[in-house]
Amino acid sequence: MNGMIFAAIIVLLIIAGLPLFAAISISAILLFLSSGIDPTVVIVELYRIASAPTLLAIPLFTFAGFILAESKAPKRLLNLADSLFGWAPGGIGIVSLVTCALFTCFTGASGVTIIAIGGLIYPILLKHNYTEKFSLGLITASGSLGLLFAPSLPLILYGVVASVSIDQLFLAGILPGILLILILSVYAARQDMISPTIRKKFSFKSLIQTSKDARWELPIPIIVLGGIYGGIFTAVEAAAATAFYVFIAEFFLYRDLSIRKDLVRIARDGTQLVGGILIILSAAMGLTAYLIDAQIPQNLLAAIQGVIHSKFVFLIALNIFLLITGSLLDIFSAIIIVVPLIVPIAMSYQVDPVHLGIIFLTNLEIGYLTPPIGLNLFISSFRFKKSILELYRVSVPFLLLMLVALVIITYIPGLSLFLVQFLK
Repeated sequence: MNGMIFAAIIVLLIIAGLPLFAAISISAILLFLSSGIDPTVVIVELYRIASAPTLLAIPLFTFAGFILAESKAPKRLLNLADSLFGWAPGGIGIVSLVTCALFTCFTGASGVTIIAIGGLIYPILLKHNYTEKFSLGLITASGSLGLLFAPSLPLILYGVVASVSIDQLFLAGILPGILLILILSVYAARQDMISPTIRKKFSFKSLIQTSKDARWELPIPIIVLGGIYGGIFTAVEAAAATAFYVFIAEFFLYRDLSIRKDLVRIARDGTQLVGGILIILSAAMGLTAYLIDAQIPQNLLAAIQGVIHSKFVFLIALNIFLLITGSLLDIFSAIIIVVPLIVPIAMSYQVDPVHLGIIFLTNLEIGYLTPPIGLNLFISSFRFKKSILELYRVSVPFLLLMLVALVIITYIPGLSLFLVQFLK
C-alpha cells in the first residue's frame, strides 16, 4: 500500500469516530498484514517504547505541574513577578507572560494555563486599565508560551520520539523561549505607552515579602536544571526529585492542598493526560515501524528533494506545514505522528536535530493560536464567554509577533544551539 492509502485509512477511521490511538493501531496492523508481515511487531514496538527509561520523566513532571496548578502557587508567583516587573512600562502584561510561561512549562498543557491562570490574570489586567481586547489576546497567546522551557512535557516527548537528548533540548529551548517572551513584552510595553496603565512603585519591602511567600517554589528550577547540568541527576531522577519536592511543599509546607481531598483527584487528572499520550505514542511506534520497513520516509525524501533544493526553502516549507499541523492537531499527537517522518528529511538538509526540535515545538506552540481551529482560541472562547471570531481578531497581533520570533529561531540556529555547545 502506498502512503496515500495509509493516510486515507487513518482519516476514514477517525471520521468513523474511533479514538486516535485505535485508528493508528488498526492502520498499522492492516498495513503490516497487506505486506505479508506478522502484525505482532506492533506489540513488540509497544513493549519497546514502554520500557524506555526516559519515559518515566513524563508522568512525574506532569504530576508536579498539576499539583502546582491546583495550589496557590500561581497567585504567589504572580505576586512575586508583579513585585519584580510591576513598575515597568507594560509591567503587569510582562508579569502575566512570565507567570503563564512558568505554569505551561510544568503542566505541558495550554488549556490548564488559560483556564486556571488566565482566570486569575484577566481581571488584574482589566483593573490595571489594559483593554479587554489586549487582555484576551495576551492570555490566549500566553497559554502555550512556556512549552520551550524545561521540564516541558512536549520537549521530553519530542526527545523520546526523535531519539534526541532531552538534556540538550532543555538547554536549547531556553534562549528561544526567552526571545518569545521578550518580543511579546515589548508589545505590552508599547501598549502601555499608547494607553497608559496603572503601575505600581518598586518596593524592596514588597519584593522581600513576595519572595518569602514563594520561598518553597523558587528552588524548583534549580532542582530541575541545576540537578541535571550539575551532574547530580539524570532527567528521570530530576523528575522524581521535583515531584517529591513539590508534593512536600504544597501539601505539607504551604498546606494549600489536602491529601484526603485533593491528592487522588490531582493524580487522576494527571494520569488521564499522560495515559492518553502514552497510549497514542505506543500505537504510533508500531505504525512508525511499518513506515520505516516500507521506506516511506526515504520515498518522501526523494520526492521533496526533487522539488526543494536548498535548506532555506525547505525550512520555509517546513514552517508552513507545521503551522497547519499545529492548528489541526494537539501538540502531543503532532509530535507522535509527524516527527518520525520529518526528522530524516530535515537531517538530509543538514538541520541539526536539536535545532529541529525547537523549530518543531515553536511552530506547534504558535499553531495553538492559529485560526481557524487553534486550540487556545477555543479554550479562551469557552473560558471567557467570548465568540470565536472575537478571539480571532484579538489574537492576530500576538500571532504575527510570534511568527517574527519563529523566523529568528528558524534561521539563527545559534540561538538554540549556543547553550548546548557552550556546556558540552
